[in-house]
Amino acid sequence: MRHVKADFKWSQMEKSLGVVSVLFYFGGMEKPQTTILPGVRPRGRGALQNVTGRFEAASRVAFEDGWAPPEDRVLRTEVRSEAPRSAISYNASPDLPFDRSVNPYRGCEHGCIYCYARPSHAFLNLSPGLDFETKLIARPGIGAVLEQELRAKSYRVAVMALGTNTDPYQPIEADYGVMREVLTVLQAFRHPVAITTKGTLIERDIGILAELAADGLCRVGISVTTLDAGLSRRMEPRVAAPKRRLQVIERLTAAGVPVRVMVSPVVTGLTDHELEPILQAAKDAGAVAASYIALRLPREVSVMFQDWLHCHVPDRAAKVMARVRELHGGQDYDAAFGKRMRGKGPWADLLAQRFQVAVTRLGLAVRLPALRCNLFQPPERSGDQLTLF
Repeated sequence: MRHVKADFKWSQMEKSLGVVSVLFYFGGMEKPQTTILPGVRPRGRGALQNVTGRFEAASRVAFEDGWAPPEDRVLRTEVRSEAPRSAISYNASPDLPFDRSVNPYRGCEHGCIYCYARPSHAFLNLSPGLDFETKLIARPGIGAVLEQELRAKSYRVAVMALGTNTDPYQPIEADYGVMREVLTVLQAFRHPVAITTKGTLIERDIGILAELAADGLCRVGISVTTLDAGLSRRMEPRVAAPKRRLQVIERLTAAGVPVRVMVSPVVTGLTDHELEPILQAAKDAGAVAASYIALRLPREVSVMFQDWLHCHVPDRAAKVMARVRELHGGQDYDAAFGKRMRGKGPWADLLAQRFQVAVTRLGLAVRLPALRCNLFQPPERSGDQLTLF
């Protein structure tokens, strides 16, 4: 897998796809989507198009220029670096179990078509579509910034969440090591941390995680959407296969790291029948807790996911979207707190009941013991005045 450091330019993507774009400016009207050529599927990518971001003043329409054959239409991952000015992001959401997080990367190479974080790329004047998974931003140096923030006299310790927006162990972590920076700082400060990932690169850091877990400072959530390797490859193209993710659970558990399996997202009409088998497989692999989240389709994600359905599972597209809308009060998505992750109505109630029966039968916890905050201690630096006691 090759990564290219580059400035973000449309020409790179257009050249890779063998197309020329016609640029349209518009105002006061609904923005048309930017699509790739009909029948052209970027290999190894989840999105089928580059939808126009909601803040853009222009839209592009692709047409064939005749230069590049289909086999050359491969999009390489482009990465640029950002000098972070801050590390910790705070939230006040009542339905999240954490109030702070750190994001080592913007965008995610995993390319999960259902990813609720895709709309965040629009804030960078990039598309939530193919740009989100091919034009990434690494934040090297964020470890030093995090250290400064943790040393502030006003800082009050609470669990730090990693992997809440994009995956910290996505493939580019092997080259950039930004997640390792963050984890090393948290280890030095004895700071509690909760990690969510689909990436197998977490195994590289098992030593650090095991040390933290031994002191009640760490837990990990591994996301499993389906046990069907073929469906997984189409829906989340650059994520490890389901069987491999279960191996990650085994290895973390063997090292003493408590693992929660996250059945997320549950796609009603497509993967919801796998809820119990996934929980059983994760339990067999050593998971001690479980959770689930229903499919969320905020903003641009809805259009892209529907395109994906019609391309990959056309016989089930209508059924899936009907179930999704039944979960969200007739809409593609309801962002209301308390509803956005579970939905409402008969299908939501049935899913919740099935989950509760399964975790009770398997002995999987819904809540894990709180991580410790009383061990937090900024490490001494060269030149610091020593204490008398």
